[in-house]
Amino acid sequence: MREGIDVQVCEVGLRDGLQGLHTFFPTEAKKQWIEIEAAAGMPAIEVCSFVPTSVSIQFTDAQESVAHALAQPGLHVMALIPNLKGAERALPTGVHQLNYVTSVSEEHNLRNVRRTVEESLTEFGRVAALRNSKPEWKKTRICGAMATALGCTIKGQVETKDVLRMGERYLKLGADELAIADTVGYASPRQVKAMFQEAARAFPGVPLTAHFHDTRGLGLANVVAALEAGCRRFDASLAGLGGCPFAPGATGNIVMDDLIFLLESMGLKTGVALSKLLEARAIIRANLKDEPLYGAIAKAGLPKGFRPASPLPLAAE
Repeated sequence: MREGIDVQVCEVGLRDGLQGLHTFFPTEAKKQWIEIEAAAGMPAIEVCSFVPTSVSIQFTDAQESVAHALAQPGLHVMALIPNLKGAERALPTGVHQLNYVTSVSEEHNLRNVRRTVEESLTEFGRVAALRNSKPEWKKTRICGAMATALGCTIKGQVETKDVLRMGERYLKLGADELAIADTVGYASPRQVKAMFQEAARAFPGVPLTAHFHDTRGLGLANVVAALEAGCRRFDASLAGLGGCPFAPGATGNIVMDDLIFLLESMGLKTGVALSKLLEARAIIRANLKDEPLYGAIAKAGLPKGFRPASPLPLAAE
């Protein structure tokens, strides 16, 4: 985690937010988005996914996006990889972190990546072995992400023991850290707190990231619950872009702008200047004119007299 902050936030809008859209988001606009967020103090951005064009048209410029992000001082650059082929493309770019996703729900994993959970984990072992095969790649971190860890639209309830079992398997295969994702927005604060408490006990010293969706309006409440359980790493998407295609009615990821406000108002330093961050919304609006954008702070502005925890100039909008 970057020095001087209490909580690390990661922007996933450039990957999770764009991956399901049919309108190609221009490369130059992606670069602008990255630049603005990096200048605002965003510590980490998941900039793309190394998937075939047949899966998503958004990442034909993945290598260019990574190169541009790596040029931003102090930015931790991440990319999602679905398989070994993705890792083979991503590792030579010098990306700082690879994020690999497996659904805890067998049914969701089959629908999402057309593999059984066991097949996905076996493939992850190959990815970790590839990372370890060259000295210059060994510094690249790998996060084992556990999707549908708090519920599944296809299966329904997901057992905590299955999440912990997957986390243990990831670590044995070579993961450096783990992510627990409420992919379809099923979680409640009570459930989240219990899950992260169990995970912290099961994996002491392992960085844990929380990834929430706001399908039923509990996204930020779940953030507070995870904070109470000790979690200090959170994914979010500017303007709430994104959402699982297998979650009917989903409104996407939790809103990065609102998350920053929540954390700073709680006295937790994120290092992100909210007023500068909000400038990036104009880039999204200009290039995705028909896409709904979410966010209470963008709509209502900051309250008069608001003082952030981070020593940064956060001006009311």
